[in-house]
Amino acid sequence: MALNLFLNKPSFGTFGQNASSSGNVPTLFAMPNCHGFRLEETTIDQLQQAFEEERLSAVEVTTCYLDRIRQTNGWLSSIQETNPDALAIATQLDEERASGKLRGPLHGIPYMAKDNIATDDKMETTAGSWMLMGSKVPRDAFVVSKLREAGAILLGKTALTEWASMRTANMSEGYSARGGQVRNPYNFTLSPGGSSSGSAAAVAANQCVFSIGTETDGSIITPAERNALVGIKPTVGLTSRSGVIPATRHQDTIGILARTTKDAAIALNAIHGIDPRDKFTQDQQGKTPSLESGGYAQYVADRNALKDARFGLPWDSLWARNSPEQNDELVKIIQLLGEHGATIVNGTELENHEILVNPSGWDWDWRGKLGFPNESEFSVVKVDFYSDIKTYLGELSDSPIRSVEDMIQYNLDAVGSEGGVPGIHPGFMGGQENFHASAATKGVEDDTYRSALVFTHSASRRGIDSALHNRGEPVDALLVPAGFAQAISVAAQARYPLVTVPAGVNTTRTGIPFGLMLMGTEWSEGELIKWASAIEDAITAAKGSRPLPNWKDHHRRVLPVLYE
Repeated sequence: MALNLFLNKPSFGTFGQNASSSGNVPTLFAMPNCHGFRLEETTIDQLQQAFEEERLSAVEVTTCYLDRIRQTNGWLSSIQETNPDALAIATQLDEERASGKLRGPLHGIPYMAKDNIATDDKMETTAGSWMLMGSKVPRDAFVVSKLREAGAILLGKTALTEWASMRTANMSEGYSARGGQVRNPYNFTLSPGGSSSGSAAAVAANQCVFSIGTETDGSIITPAERNALVGIKPTVGLTSRSGVIPATRHQDTIGILARTTKDAAIALNAIHGIDPRDKFTQDQQGKTPSLESGGYAQYVADRNALKDARFGLPWDSLWARNSPEQNDELVKIIQLLGEHGATIVNGTELENHEILVNPSGWDWDWRGKLGFPNESEFSVVKVDFYSDIKTYLGELSDSPIRSVEDMIQYNLDAVGSEGGVPGIHPGFMGGQENFHASAATKGVEDDTYRSALVFTHSASRRGIDSALHNRGEPVDALLVPAGFAQAISVAAQARYPLVTVPAGVNTTRTGIPFGLMLMGTEWSEGELIKWASAIEDAITAAKGSRPLPNWKDHHRRVLPVLYE
């Protein structure tokens, strides 16, 4: 532990080009007002107030967001396709409002869905691959049906890292054959984060109000962090995976990317729930807040709540190997929380972190490469994927693709666009080695699989819970650098929730934002939202609103994008 939090009072600059500063807003791709209403950086509450006061209609807002997509998407490539029914849906919702029928806080609010989340409409669901074009899904994904019921308007589908990063570990984050390279609106030459790349870039660039993405290991938190967004990765089982193209039933979860914690909480209210098609959702029974009392949104707090907070810093476990530059800035945030009354407990370490945290960087098979496949996350994922994707593909109509073997062969046949062999496509430099590894298992749940499943799940849970328990002096949440991917990986294997909030921008070099992440135990989303919103409020008071994209190097088209 090499940290002294309170030697000096932290000195904060602003976030830089932020939405609240006068005369300091980027003019490149400036967002026009929508019928006199400032749509840029607007929140769900602000839109609902405008609807109530009849300053805007759902049709007008939807039209303005579609205009924004036309203005920016040729550069960003964040949106894979727009919904041809969006304006018709908005018209229906305006008519319902006029007749006195309101579905709730998402009535008339436009959002985006990642293109591995099924929509039973005129749009495609392809995971970014040409091989699923024209296939027909049997129904909406459960989370999409819940959002339709809530009155949210599905504007379109976002591009992603193809197959949600499942096909190879060596590819350009945010790249897919169908969607091309999603660009980070803060720096076009660098990674937008993945695999929910378009879901993040779209919200950051004000192409929609919020988006839904998926995470197996990092795919919500990483792009949220790198696009100055709030990201909520829920406990596995809080949000149904039915109708979502899978990686592994043991870690997949659907979450929210938004510009504020409150917006993310409101959206989370709409998508969680028990689904007979996903047995993991049965576990949430009695563990979620009542929607009648506000659901997760009731936990949203301001910075005054910090006086009751106890936060743990697992410094040796998770902070020590993070970027020193980020740590310097994040420690200033930690000091700020202390000034608002939070108790900061350093040295709340994860039990056995030496075997949980890869010292060399993210690699979900690092234990396997050391000779311990029975302790490897990938030993589980590659087996689950074989069976889970076969089940998903089996429900499609108008598709010849029925198995991992079919997927591999398609990529070999379409090698020019799909890069089915290593080294020939800059977007897929690794080819499809993960597909080959999965195919080799035939989905057999052997002793190695069973041992790895027990180990990764139980060891990661013990690690996080021991840090939270802190030798009998519990903390409310662990604070962790959101850019430290190995921390995200521990929570992924534990199936535990994470929330990240914007914390700063790398102003000296890259211009890429970074976040502060909160880690808790299972079903602790409400508490994490409370503390995340309080931290968000404290940071905003000190540094200003979250930074707008500055479109750095927007004219450059590098592939692969770099991760810095």
